[in-house]
Amino acid sequence: MKKSVITASFAVVSMMVLSLCLLPGEAAAEPAQDAFEMQIQALLTAVEGKRVALLTNPTGVDTQLNLIADRIHSSTASTLVAFFAPEHGLRGDRQAGGSLDDYIDPVTGVPVYSLYGSRYRPTPEQLENVDVLVFDIQDVGVRFYTYVWTMTHAMEAAADSGVAFIVFDRPNPIGAHKVEGAPIPFNAGLVGRVWPGQPFGVPTRHGLTPGELARLVNGAWMDPQVTLEVIPIPGYKREQSFESLGWPWVLPSPNMPTIDTATVYPGMCIFEGSNLSEGRGTTRPFEMIGAPFIDGVTLAARLNELELPGCRFRPAYFQPSFDNWAGQFCGGVQVHVLDRDRFEPVRTGMMVLKTVYELYPSEVTITSYASTLMGVENLHERIKTESVDAIIAGWQADLQSFLTLREPYLLYPLSGAAMHGWEME
Repeated sequence: MKKSVITASFAVVSMMVLSLCLLPGEAAAEPAQDAFEMQIQALLTAVEGKRVALLTNPTGVDTQLNLIADRIHSSTASTLVAFFAPEHGLRGDRQAGGSLDDYIDPVTGVPVYSLYGSRYRPTPEQLENVDVLVFDIQDVGVRFYTYVWTMTHAMEAAADSGVAFIVFDRPNPIGAHKVEGAPIPFNAGLVGRVWPGQPFGVPTRHGLTPGELARLVNGAWMDPQVTLEVIPIPGYKREQSFESLGWPWVLPSPNMPTIDTATVYPGMCIFEGSNLSEGRGTTRPFEMIGAPFIDGVTLAARLNELELPGCRFRPAYFQPSFDNWAGQFCGGVQVHVLDRDRFEPVRTGMMVLKTVYELYPSEVTITSYASTLMGVENLHERIKTESVDAIIAGWQADLQSFLTLREPYLLYPLSGAAMHGWEME
């Protein structure tokens, strides 16, 4: 393994770690919010005297819902010289896939450079007057969510330009203690990357925070490496629920309104590679799927017969306002997660798609994008004839290799008896 150029700001926040370890199910306490503010102060200290560029979006807030970007901009201790905007834009005003151009932010007067569309990484000219590039975005813990890959492209640009890189770390909202899905074996744009000479990338549900993923990419795959600093989350445990932290949830993209959405997203996003509605244009994107030709009662009954862990299915009827079947009345199901710890989102999504295809083989279309999303070559054809469990068995060796690879780059422990092993699905 190459020598890393990685540092982590543990010294600033470690004094509160032991007293702030909330576990799943525990109520958020004011000390947890105090720790969040302490983490923010660690970031402000790290950028003192620096010319700062910030890769962020509306999720980059403090406990009072103030943009941390505004706090950096208003500080006299540092100078905010540029924003970089990921998919959906700096202020979250673009739909999925929507075009994004460079512009001047009307709130701060600072230039905003797009990293979605024709450009994935900052140019040398855009980094010419930058000392440090800061990433602050709430991720959802799923490989095909584009923000972390925008982060890695920005890391490479920073390394090439001699600019330091800071990740203001945020929790994995679906838990950092479970890993599920195939480590993608091919480059897939902003829904997954594999570096030259590497056999795989990261799995669908990667079980990492943004800071941990940055450490993994920098330490194991990037050449040259960037000077990387991670501002860690005080007292965070891998299996800790987002709700227990007391942090505000700001929807990180237009179709990710709640933690419930994020919970099902690793599997139900497979329907983007089909002719069904994946619930975009409803109040429950990814939790509901359907089409005009589906009988929701029949589909729900068939799915509930499978007794998939941690969830039940309810017949659902809806009319999407945009995307697939916009304006048309659809039958389908809503997946209700009853036990997050037992729920297997990737397997569940694949089982739902296979069941829908078996019920409506002449009406359902599955495209190659389903294969790209799930990181399984020819999945869109294989799922019609092979069992889901047989397909899952095919990626287990690579998944175990990924778990071994990521181990040195983890920042946060499991708690209690669970600390001696990772959960793999």
